[in-house]
Amino acid sequence: MVYRRAALAALVAAAAALNAAAGPAADAPAPAPLPAEQAPLAAHALLIALAPAGGRLVAVGDRGVIVYSDDRGSSWTQAASVPVQALLTGVCFFDERRGVAVGHDEAILATSDAGVHWRLVHHAPEAQRPLLDVWCGANGAAIAVGAYSTYLTSADGGATWSAPPFAPIPRARPAGAARAAASGAAEEAAGGGYHLNRIVGGPGARLYIAGEAGHLYRSDDAGSGWRELASPYTGSFFDVLPLGGEALLASGMRGNLYRSEDGGASWRRLETGTVEMLDGAARLPGGTVAVVGLAGVVLVSRDGGESFTLEQQSDRSGLAAALAAGPGALAVVGEDGARTIPLGTGATAAGAAQ
Repeated sequence: MVYRRAALAALVAAAAALNAAAGPAADAPAPAPLPAEQAPLAAHALLIALAPAGGRLVAVGDRGVIVYSDDRGSSWTQAASVPVQALLTGVCFFDERRGVAVGHDEAILATSDAGVHWRLVHHAPEAQRPLLDVWCGANGAAIAVGAYSTYLTSADGGATWSAPPFAPIPRARPAGAARAAASGAAEEAAGGGYHLNRIVGGPGARLYIAGEAGHLYRSDDAGSGWRELASPYTGSFFDVLPLGGEALLASGMRGNLYRSEDGGASWRRLETGTVEMLDGAARLPGGTVAVVGLAGVVLVSRDGGESFTLEQQSDRSGLAAALAAGPGALAVVGEDGARTIPLGTGATAAGAAQ
């Protein structure tokens, strides 16, 4: 259990290329990837990301496992074919059928049947730059982000991908801090860039990226240009949750949760009652907001994200992502797979994966 929990933290934190030392030389041809194996307990595998495909939920995770649910998380079915065994870390859908999943080995998969069958459209294990999340937008636009500021874009529904430079406009800093920022930028360039952990859509054409070492970014034009936001602390962020209008939450290491009322220009810290890593968040019907994390942490707000109550799950199983499964329930994925959690109980979910 300790190993799996540590692994979940490392993956979401973009501790990239778990097997880099044993990987092939940069000039050696990459071996053909093996397809994911069918497993009776696939829904109980380590799962990292979760996305809606119309009324269906689709989750991705360890060794190429992809599962889907047509009953809001009560039961799950493994995808019929996935062409890789790489760890999958992000998934999104353009509509109820067309979607994209990303993961280690710079793998990008596409589906046109709501996640039942997948095809490999991009694969670059020699780069040793795992992808960590993906966003699907309008008219087939998609952006995949990952370790060392990896940034890939598609304009055709994920069929083909390009790699424009990720060059956000730096935020304004006082004179003294500017020198330190310049030094940090030089170090970033030498090390290949900060890890980009999560990309999410906001209102209109707005996008946000949560990154390593306190880095937050915002685009107001669907990713054509980016700018760095003011950051309330120097630890890594793992999720951003737009709340409507200019309000949003940013969550990260050691129970740090911040709220902004102005699109990320300024922040205030919210009390969480935990020091566990927070790595997923969701809005539910009726204004309820939930944030999940390691050690079974579930933070619940019933005032639109102004304040939160800790509902620690008794099994303390690490949680990586969440979506609404109804007015008072979350569909979640994490180190023990996919399940549902009824809010307001503070107990382990009754609706475990089947």
